[in-house]
Amino acid sequence: MFVNPYRTADAQAMNHVYELRTYTTEEGQLPTLLARFGGGETALFEKHGMTGVGYWVPVDEPESANTLVYLLAHESREAAAASWRAFGGDPEWRTMRTAQPVTLTNLVSVFMSPTDFSPAN
Repeated sequence: MFVNPYRTADAQAMNHVYELRTYTTEEGQLPTLLARFGGGETALFEKHGMTGVGYWVPVDEPESANTLVYLLAHESREAAAASWRAFGGDPEWRTMRTAQPVTLTNLVSVFMSPTDFSPAN
């Protein structure tokens, strides 16, 4: 049975927000991006207060060849901004990025809050 850690009565009172991020890579670079995420990048998210909810690759072409979509949970928009700043300054992240470089052709970030009828409440 799956238990949603964000399904609490006071989730909205705590101002939880979700961030949906979509990365589009240059041709041929998605495997490197996926290896980087699976090789420690997601652990760095957790280290800096960002909770990974899920990570996906689209099924259909052409997006399946160059796109990663993922969802993060944050305590608030302010916490998200602080987490991203800390992540960007982390020496471990800089080493990882240098060791496995990926060029993104597009990055989309959308912040969302759950509706009253959402299971995420």
